[in-house]
Amino acid sequence: MANVFEVLERDHEAVRHLLDQLEAGPPVVGVSEYQGLLARKQQVNRLITEESKHEAVEEEYFWPAVRELVPRGNELADHAIKQEQEAKFLLNDLIDFEPGHIRYEEMLVGFINDAREHIAYEEEQVWPELRLVISPERAMDLGAKVERAKRMAPTRPHPRTPPKPGLLKATSPFVGTADRLRDLVTGRDRR
Repeated sequence: MANVFEVLERDHEAVRHLLDQLEAGPPVVGVSEYQGLLARKQQVNRLITEESKHEAVEEEYFWPAVRELVPRGNELADHAIKQEQEAKFLLNDLIDFEPGHIRYEEMLVGFINDAREHIAYEEEQVWPELRLVISPERAMDLGAKVERAKRMAPTRPHPRTPPKPGLLKATSPFVGTADRLRDLVTGRDRR
């Protein structure tokens, strides 16, 4: 079992890896332009899925713990959630565009920059503050809750859903199931 910092660090590493791949651009050697753009779309879909799950469970469990335990937790959480909400709108827009389209690439570059800034904010500003006040037992319990919640979390951004922990905990399994069905029907899970 992993503590909350280890769970979130794994998520951040996976996202950083996807961001690095996306910054490198679509593959060009040994593939057609179509295949390269398809590979890029698949990478972005994985990014959207991973980010959607990660942000949902942070809003359900992590940010409430920060608010409760850290002396300036409300300020830290509010800033992070504002970043996350903006990212959700951008990711939601990316679903409707295709790689190669100028607007798609502009949005993607913007998201990559914002995501790197957000990850740095969490790791450099929030985590050190929380580490000072959270017990090892609570960090382990929080890590377990985050890992469990990710299994049923939404796979798509829902920018118009208020980031209220109680609402998200109640609706996340249903929304996550609906997202997975929608992904299956639309083929997004394969693209």
